[in-house]
Amino acid sequence: MPNPKYAAYQAADPYFDLVRGALGDLVDGEHFFDIVADDVVYEVLYDFPGWPRIIQGRADLMARFRGYVDNIELQSADKLVTHKADDGRVVVIEYEVHGTILATGVQYNNRFCSIIKVENRKIAHWRDYMDSLAAWNALSARTH
Repeated sequence: MPNPKYAAYQAADPYFDLVRGALGDLVDGEHFFDIVADDVVYEVLYDFPGWPRIIQGRADLMARFRGYVDNIELQSADKLVTHKADDGRVVVIEYEVHGTILATGVQYNNRFCSIIKVENRKIAHWRDYMDSLAAWNALSARTH
């Protein structure tokens, strides 16, 4: 049963579930926000309107994801490829997300590569790469 404390984030559940599954028994916690350290550093190596390059701390990450789910609803996340290094202290995941831009109804499909550092069975650092052109095309598309 989904945790009611994360109900507001349901639109990103496919992403959260994919990440949680990719990390398996390397981390403790059921939901994505449970497996993130309180002082996590979430870094994106692209410019995305309204999204900072570096987010520090779980509380700020949760606030930023509120903005995400207010604008994008994911239907699925797939094509997961997982690479484990440094005895599971570093995990690289490649994946795709598929959803809808809520304001326009335009389909959103994107590819990501994320480098995750695990410390004390939590995500301590996240470095994210994405197909910026796919995001730009979905966000700037006009419906007829």
